[in-house]
Amino acid sequence: MGSKKAIKFISFLLVALVAGAAGGYFAAVSVPKHEEVKVERHEIINVTGSIDEVVNRAYQRVSPSVVHITSTVLKRGFFFEVIPQRGTGSGIVVSRDGYVLTNNHVIENAEQIEVTLSNGEKYEAELVGSDPANDIAVIKILNPPEDLPVAPLGDSSNLRVGEFVIAIGNPFGLDRTATLGIISSLNRSIKSEKGYIMHGLIQTDASINPGNSGGPLVNLAGEVIGINTAILTTSGGSIGIGFAIPINRARAIMQEMIKEDREIERRPWLGISGITVTEELARVLNLPVKEGAMIVEVVPGSPADKAGLHAGEVQIIYRGYVLTIGGDIIIAIDGEKVDSMEKLVDIISRKKVGQEIEITFIRGGEVMKTRAKLGGRK
Repeated sequence: MGSKKAIKFISFLLVALVAGAAGGYFAAVSVPKHEEVKVERHEIINVTGSIDEVVNRAYQRVSPSVVHITSTVLKRGFFFEVIPQRGTGSGIVVSRDGYVLTNNHVIENAEQIEVTLSNGEKYEAELVGSDPANDIAVIKILNPPEDLPVAPLGDSSNLRVGEFVIAIGNPFGLDRTATLGIISSLNRSIKSEKGYIMHGLIQTDASINPGNSGGPLVNLAGEVIGINTAILTTSGGSIGIGFAIPINRARAIMQEMIKEDREIERRPWLGISGITVTEELARVLNLPVKEGAMIVEVVPGSPADKAGLHAGEVQIIYRGYVLTIGGDIIIAIDGEKVDSMEKLVDIISRKKVGQEIEITFIRGGEVMKTRAKLGGRK
């Protein structure tokens, strides 16, 4: 391959943007259906049976812990309007208290994170920590169910080229899809879209497509031995060259993030941004009140959103700044007067995560009330 062609080919190295949970396509492999497969790992695991039986057992062991992640990023449009943009990916549940391991690029810059479990139930989640250089992130499901399935994590220190592996994810929105392949090489180095050089990766020919990011790479014993992170492609789809982060490295990074997270107290969170209503602003906009906190943005899925609060939709130029106006004006929290955004932040900071509050606000000149259950943020 000439140098120009090589450069062009490598330029198609893309970090896969998605992953998830359920399906059932198994890639063709050159193993007879009824050939006996024996896998011994860590001197304690003995797996025997035909290839389809072994793959199915491994899939059934891990797939319940694979989750579908939806992240929402708020961006400004051409006319300064707020446009929610959604991205999807997947992750694996690593503890019964709700910690989920995924890729950094799956949740990067997200204002809201939603996790869908294998049974279809949806939960709000929050970012615990991220490591862009290693493309690792940990999120936490808020108020997870007691019977949350947890992924069995393996050991990536003794992997061998030629071992069968299974990639589980959500390629192109096809939930809980499994693909079968082998470990093609070890200790690969690639350059991510962010410009980081990622070393020591697992290379596999198990079909990985946009949708598999953050999903597990699994051995035939049903243990997670890698986190799918990137593909080499000329078309946007799989050409049989995918990469996964070894689970030993991911686990070490994850443990530090969880340790720090447990040491940080969460702060109450309503999920809005806004501006202070002043006498001058009230006069210019002909507002019904001369003080309060006007909502500019409401984070989708946040406590404020669930409480029915409305953000502004009209942009104006005021004193050289672009302001979004027309949103609800909060004037009291639990009966305590709100005369500015600073006062609103102060009141919320004195509440507790999970506490229900009464919000008094003005919409269209009418005084209204609603209730919101505060979330938690670091």
